[in-house]
Amino acid sequence: MAEILRGLRLYVLLQRASARGALQYRMNTVIGILSGAIWQGTGFAFVWVVMHTFPSLAGWGLAEIAFLYGLRLTAHALAMIPLMSVNDIQWLVLNGEFDRFLLRPLNPLVQLMGNRMGIAQFGDLLVGLTLLAVAGQNAQVRWNAGLIAFCLMAIIGGALIEAAFFLALCSLSLRMIDTFALRVFVDDVFSKFGSYPMRIFGGVVEWLLTFVLPVAFVAYVPASVVLGKLANPWALAAPLVGVVLIVLAYLVWRRQLDHYQSVGH
Repeated sequence: MAEILRGLRLYVLLQRASARGALQYRMNTVIGILSGAIWQGTGFAFVWVVMHTFPSLAGWGLAEIAFLYGLRLTAHALAMIPLMSVNDIQWLVLNGEFDRFLLRPLNPLVQLMGNRMGIAQFGDLLVGLTLLAVAGQNAQVRWNAGLIAFCLMAIIGGALIEAAFFLALCSLSLRMIDTFALRVFVDDVFSKFGSYPMRIFGGVVEWLLTFVLPVAFVAYVPASVVLGKLANPWALAAPLVGVVLIVLAYLVWRRQLDHYQSVGH
């Protein structure tokens, strides 16, 4: 436990240093945040156009899908803000720079995560929270303490699910070097399919997106609970999926780290 707390403290210090460095270029920081917000805003604009053509998708109206979109986007942002620098792992391995992390008395993953902060992802977070607030009101969600607590846990659980897949795929770069295309594919599946009710895909696709690649547990299942569209007791355990997956992802990281071989620079 002491080692975990030490790692967390040093990670916070590394991220604070990264944030101070980024804020030295304030215009660049503002542009980064705005670019993330605009990118995600255009994504929701497409959903808005679709919903004006089809007023209801599998019984979900615009406000309800906006809430689903906001829930997924908020979880995505919270996953990527601390993990964005892990995306650089293949270049660090290719250039021999990852070896430096192994020579320091600190968990290499903590060092890698603290290398830089995801700036554009704060724009994602801004759009996600805005959609949650506005859509939650328009969808007439009957908030209470229990529902708010579940929603917060669902956001954290969804973030852990995305973080788990991202970390596991990045860790493969320690042995396979280039996993960028695979990471982009999985991220695209989460963003494209995770923003709509799973029922519109139906059959095998819905099953795959629930039990093989658990996209449904990021936002669809939690949003269904909050909006009163799913009353099954098992759905309340959705946030726990993220906890299980992030533990497994870290074990994958440790396994790949054990087999890491330096490029010899």
